[in-house]
Amino acid sequence: MAPSTPAETYQAAASPPDITSSLPHLITSSGMTRSYTVHLPDKYSATQQYPVLVGYHGHPGIGLFLEADTRLDEFASDKLVVYPNGVEMAWAGANYSKATLAQDLQFTADLLADLRTRFCVDSARVYATGMSNGAGFLGALACNDTVGGEFAAFAPVAGAYYTDAHGPDDGCKPARDLTPILEFHGGADESVFYNGGDGEGGYEPPITDWLSWWAERNGCQTPPEQQDSFNDSVHHLTWKCRGTQGVLQHYKVDTMKHVWPSTEINFSQLAAGDVPTHIQASEIMQDFFRNFTRPAASASGSGGAGGGAASKPPPEARSSTARARDLSSGIVVACSAVTLAVLTAHVV
Repeated sequence: MAPSTPAETYQAAASPPDITSSLPHLITSSGMTRSYTVHLPDKYSATQQYPVLVGYHGHPGIGLFLEADTRLDEFASDKLVVYPNGVEMAWAGANYSKATLAQDLQFTADLLADLRTRFCVDSARVYATGMSNGAGFLGALACNDTVGGEFAAFAPVAGAYYTDAHGPDDGCKPARDLTPILEFHGGADESVFYNGGDGEGGYEPPITDWLSWWAERNGCQTPPEQQDSFNDSVHHLTWKCRGTQGVLQHYKVDTMKHVWPSTEINFSQLAAGDVPTHIQASEIMQDFFRNFTRPAASASGSGGAGGGAASKPPPEARSSTARARDLSSGIVVACSAVTLAVLTAHVV
């Protein structure tokens, strides 16, 4: 019998995820029409607040690719899972990027503002993840003291960190003294080298250096605790930062290539010619996120990338699908009442 092809192997291992229920939306940001999709939590209720997880795809890619690859809809079924699309399939930071950093930061601010007009959002529990170029933008987002402050924690995967590449003070200004970060990376990554060097979009720092800079910013004790598993092929590093254990964490899988870590074969593994890993990143990051909430939240949302008020998209910028599924005014009022009651418990 002939050996199976990668596609046949994928089909034998798992059925492709169901992504048909994700809702597409259009907004105007920095003079451009931008798009994102939202997957609703199980048994979504318009009068209940939900955490948010924003996932930034890699390059070249779109949100749909990340959604299919990661199965975040399944592992983050308690959250509104949001998949924004980069300009020409990329995010800011790399030399191939078509959007500027200011534009993508503003898009993130506008997206969150738009999301709050459509759904019942728990502003204290907004999280972000991303893959490759998207994870690199996540690093820039974590280093931003305006819209970056919207997020309670970050979980980049195989990040190409072009904008945070030259030390702890390389233009990085986090919104708070503690920035929870969980980073995943493969020791055999052939696209974003673990030991750093020239990447597709510019210079990338060694992952150990990048982690040490965040340890310094977070005031972490060094060295971190390290747990090795699976015949010493998976290494989990945990830092204690300003008295809080696990603010900064890292998983290194020695033999893993440029993929999203999954115990079942996924699309990024097929593309990289890799095999399933010992860990499931989409599951691990949910446990990490549950440990952190944003310490301060405002009813109106934070400012945009430039510090001003986040702009709301004009009604004509919304897609026909989005308009058809918009919440009724009565539901929005109910959600607002829930939001206000919760936000009064947070000190701005």
